[in-house]
Amino acid sequence: MQENPIDTTQRHASSQIAASRQRSTAVVWAALAGNLAIAISKTVAAAFTGSSAMWSEAVHSLVDTGNQWLMLLGMRRATRPASEAHPFGHGLELYFWSFVVAIMIFGLGAGVSIYQGISKLIHPEEMTRPWVNYIVLGAGMLFEGTVWLLALREFRRESRRLGWIRAVRSSKDPAVFTVLFEDTAALAGLLVALVGVALTQWTGNALYDGLASVLIGLILAATATLLANECRGLLTGEAASSAVRERLRKQLCGHAAVVDVHRVWTMHFAPHDILLAASVKFDDRLSLTQLEDAIVELEDAIRAQQPEFQRIFLEPRRLPKHTSTKIDRP
Repeated sequence: MQENPIDTTQRHASSQIAASRQRSTAVVWAALAGNLAIAISKTVAAAFTGSSAMWSEAVHSLVDTGNQWLMLLGMRRATRPASEAHPFGHGLELYFWSFVVAIMIFGLGAGVSIYQGISKLIHPEEMTRPWVNYIVLGAGMLFEGTVWLLALREFRRESRRLGWIRAVRSSKDPAVFTVLFEDTAALAGLLVALVGVALTQWTGNALYDGLASVLIGLILAATATLLANECRGLLTGEAASSAVRERLRKQLCGHAAVVDVHRVWTMHFAPHDILLAASVKFDDRLSLTQLEDAIVELEDAIRAQQPEFQRIFLEPRRLPKHTSTKIDRP
């Protein structure tokens, strides 16, 4: 028996989505392991040297470690099946926990770093054993750089032909771009901390150490603001990209029974869970049975090519003559 091409296409697309989810989870786990190791080493180094910048970096890594646990929690809760209380599933939980991560970065990471830096500026303390800082900062750059490259590779896999800003704006997977944002801020913070420690050792002035801590806090605040803004758009019901909507419109118009497509509405409930509602003008000569068949064919074809559309509602713009029954097939 010959296999249905639609079924084959749908299975292939579904396997791609499953692989993308696995890669996103792997990126988060890698970030968690790296941040935990770095947080421990930075805390030990800060205790030995008394460096304000190193304390800020230790807090930063501890916050990032907690953030990865929150991301994994959101990813797990988002996969729960739909229920009577949540008929569209729980996919938005991922976006909620990503927003909580942004608050954590801003409130704990940025707040504590800035406080630590101002405290050091007001009450400067001599830095001891600075060589410990250099070892830990070097190891931190190695760990953070590795995780950053993993997140960057996955991020660019999903948006190969887009520029950086446009790619961030169009991305619907906070698990990947949150790790990318965090690790970019972490690498920048490590570089600032390294400069601050070096200037403090070279000049003997603790002012540079305190200023480095304040600057790390400002970097974290900017990162949290950018991340919160991206999550806000997803939480408030962001549509699929214009390219996806245009592809849908062409697919609908390409069906023999369709005369025109009036409106197409989409909304992301998760990175790979999109709701589709469309107002379609069908051929008036179709019988009610033919109209029902055409709707089923369109739904099957859309799911085969783009299985992220898990809920499809096609509303005929005008029903066949002598018919008053409204067709709205979920």
